Amino acid sequence: MPFPGEDGTVLDKNFRIIAVGDLHENVDFNELIIEEIKRADLVIITGDLTQYGGVEEARKVTDFIAAVNRNLLAQPGNLDAPEVDSYFSDREISIHGKGKVIENIGIFGVGGSNKTPFSTPNELTEERITDLLIKGYKEVNNAGIKIMVPHMPPFNTSVDITGKDLHVGSASVRNFIEQYQPDLCITGHIHESAGEDRIGSTDILNPGPLGWGGFVTIDVKDNSCSAELKFMK
Repeated sequence: MPFPGEDGTVLDKNFRIIAVGDLHENVDFNELIIEEIKRADLVIITGDLTQYGGVEEARKVTDFIAAVNRNLLAQPGNLDAPEVDSYFSDREISIHGKGKVIENIGIFGVGGSNKTPFSTPNELTEERITDLLIKGYKEVNNAGIKIMVPHMPPFNTSVDITGKDLHVGSASVRNFIEQYQPDLCITGHIHESAGEDRIGSTDILNPGPLGWGGFVTIDVKDNSCSAELKFMK
């Protein structure tokens, strides 16, 4: 069954997307967040569903959210085993190196992360990150609105700073944004850098871990979109 609008149906109302990430197997959601997810037309999970887990752990998280809202897209983060994306691909919900067009909204992503000092399970070279972003972008190139979802934030922004005041985001993500200027970039990965920034005309939002109450709402209507960072505890 297609997502609302995926079959070419013209939606005559506002289309609401909820983006969440960095769950780390925590599904003890605030009831207000559950209500937000329930009312959305689409839910995006930006990565890190598990805490060094695999398919079974990721399935528990996606099944919990799908029980609230079945319209779901997802990708693994750097703490999710690489085979998690094969599971998402089999369910046809993956946006890791892939694009999904729903009505006039193109959503594409890249999971995992750039290299870290911690040798986490799902790390990519900067070259591979670029390749996957380009691959996904080509699948949404004709969409009027483009939403980019890299698990790792762009380098040298206010959303990629660690507790040691180091910028640890991806240079490839930043270069891609500078070149292609998607409408929105929804990211995560660096918990302590929840917030917003901008590169050119692209708004960048990192809601931080969902367990801390952070998520992003995206409203699309009449070929324009707006995003808002929200926190509910």
